[in-house]
Amino acid sequence: MLKAVGFTDDDLRRPLVGVANTWIEIGPCNYHLRELAAEVKAGIRAAGGTPLEFNTVSISDGITMGSAGMKASLVSREVVADSIELVARGNLFDGIVVLVGCDKTIPGGVMALVRLDIPGLVLYGGSIAPGRWEGRDVTIQDVFEAVGAHAAGRLSDAQLGALEDAACPGPGACGGQFTANTMATVCELLGVSPMRANGVPAMAAEKADAARRAGELAMELVRSDLRPRRIVTRDALENAVAAVAATGGSTNAVLHLLAIAHEAGVDLRIGDFDRISERTPLLADLKPGGRFVATDLYRAGGIGLVARRLLEAGLLHRDALTVTGTTIGALAAEAEETAGQEVVRPVAEPLTPTGGLVILTGNLAPDGCVVKVAGHEPALHRGPARVFDSEEDAFAAVEQGRIQPGDVVVIRYEGPRGGPGMREMLAVTAAIVGAGLGESVALVTDGRFSGATRGMMAGHVAPEAARGGPIAVVRDGDPIVFDERSRTLRLDLPDADAEIATRLADWREPAPRFANGVMAKYARLVSSAASGAVTS
Repeated sequence: MLKAVGFTDDDLRRPLVGVANTWIEIGPCNYHLRELAAEVKAGIRAAGGTPLEFNTVSISDGITMGSAGMKASLVSREVVADSIELVARGNLFDGIVVLVGCDKTIPGGVMALVRLDIPGLVLYGGSIAPGRWEGRDVTIQDVFEAVGAHAAGRLSDAQLGALEDAACPGPGACGGQFTANTMATVCELLGVSPMRANGVPAMAAEKADAARRAGELAMELVRSDLRPRRIVTRDALENAVAAVAATGGSTNAVLHLLAIAHEAGVDLRIGDFDRISERTPLLADLKPGGRFVATDLYRAGGIGLVARRLLEAGLLHRDALTVTGTTIGALAAEAEETAGQEVVRPVAEPLTPTGGLVILTGNLAPDGCVVKVAGHEPALHRGPARVFDSEEDAFAAVEQGRIQPGDVVVIRYEGPRGGPGMREMLAVTAAIVGAGLGESVALVTDGRFSGATRGMMAGHVAPEAARGGPIAVVRDGDPIVFDERSRTLRLDLPDADAEIATRLADWREPAPRFANGVMAKYARLVSSAASGAVTS
């Protein structure tokens, strides 16, 4: 069968190395991965292996954002992992290289790698270049926020159209420290991607070199039999969490690292993120809360510079192994810093003394919820709930000017089971910021946030509404206290616990939104966001 498609006896005597490609023609994030795959395969052949390329799925978060299509995004993480696992097991590969781009392909690829536990690595396709609009660099974040500004009458049709045309100038994943670049950072600190490979921008000439080297490295891993579960350890996961905190990374990293830890059999918990973030200074001045994008970080010294800063701060488990066969500490010590760069601060001059993520608990989120504090000072907010049972209803209220300063927007039944699929709320959060309400309105949801979200936003509220979490019984006008400093999110009613219990006694789970197909299957199998929203 393999000879029928062109393989020879000589090819089949060599180690067979799968090249899992998440290429898709829909959107820029993964569009260029066909070209990168060719370079990876050239590297595998040059090092004495036989590459066998296959494809999986990808859902673009940027394209599906604000629509029912976003329900498919987190579901696709599981499908990516499952499909890579199936092809690799079915074909008895000796090793594997996983090419990833848009948000969910990255954790899905790592999850598959750890499940399979065959020698291999993950290579990120790289970040998009920033666009230029009205004399400044812009990203997809600016477009979503411009929608809110347009609805508020602060931006013309022509300006919005020109921004839309300019924001994404070519292939590559979204440019800020949003979910894709956060997870690319995670992969290097976790040790499953070679240091200095992921940070190379998508269209940089050096990306082809990085891809060829990844193919060669895969063969070195096969020969040395260095397997992923020796790399993805508790120490490596803590290094990855610290990198997310130090760079103001996406809240989605919490979900994905919990899921990766689950696959690796490591006991990582949601509270660990708060503990590590509390001791880690915010050092990288990256969007959405900061000034710079991923291409700026690359020019400043790359992800290796972030690792070096963590090493200097005594926050890196330096003996954790990487796919290079070298420890993360040794690689971090070798990282070079561009003179005069302003992207990554010295340890003694952090943007803030603690990291970009906090975990809140309280009677509204007994199992926790996630807040990104990078980009704003930890806040105390008390206000009346404005309750919506879907993202669309909340977005319409913002667009129609029905949300007022001081409100707490509550969006529920958008969790892993209830959505199903746990949609990102960037359309709503960006519209709130664009309408000038980013500093005066808080938002609470059992859904997710985009890495581009900023402001007083608490996501991943667990238990979710569809599981009978307290968020299911919040009523319009109920006072909610959102306190980032004391790490609490609570319904501020007299004898609140008793009132919540009384309301929940009358609550009934709504009918599933899907009766069959992948969405119904996912809703039946998915776990809580507090444990990574894994299917098991």
